[in-house]
Amino acid sequence: MAREQRAGMKKRYAYILLIMLFSFAALFVPYRSALVFQFEKSDKVLAFLPIKKGERFSIMYTHSIHLSKVVETYKLKDTGEIQQVELVYEDFGIGMPENAGEGETFTKKDGKYYIGNMNRVFPQIDLRIGKVRANHTLLYKNHSFPLKDSIEPGTWVRIKWKQLTLWQQLRGVNILGRK
Repeated sequence: MAREQRAGMKKRYAYILLIMLFSFAALFVPYRSALVFQFEKSDKVLAFLPIKKGERFSIMYTHSIHLSKVVETYKLKDTGEIQQVELVYEDFGIGMPENAGEGETFTKKDGKYYIGNMNRVFPQIDLRIGKVRANHTLLYKNHSFPLKDSIEPGTWVRIKWKQLTLWQQLRGVNILGRK
């Protein structure tokens, strides 16, 4: 009987160990593709947007000098890099291009300037969330998400693609959940 009890105890310990391993894997193995907003140069995820490679998103803001809207559109490449594909703005001058670069298109429509066919690729984008006028807003699938609702204005964030663990998702803010 004692031998059967020991065998039963070993089985229970084995099951407990398996459950612990699966729990650890579920919490700490990256699996969800997301655009993450990290605190400065750290790995601390402040907010994230579940997004798949190949999808587009935009960042809209008010230009600090011209006080007009600017929309920068990006595509998440298969490599995980971020490609700027379009820029829309209303005023020339400080901080705004006066023409398109090589291979890009430049058009004017309804009082706005469009630079398209852009192929500017970045490993990440560094951005300081505006405190006063900028009102940085993430645009994704016909929804807008003011970043100040998820991230403290004035915070410097690094935007990049990353595979997130369940633990990181639980600690960060899912921007889609803020609709």
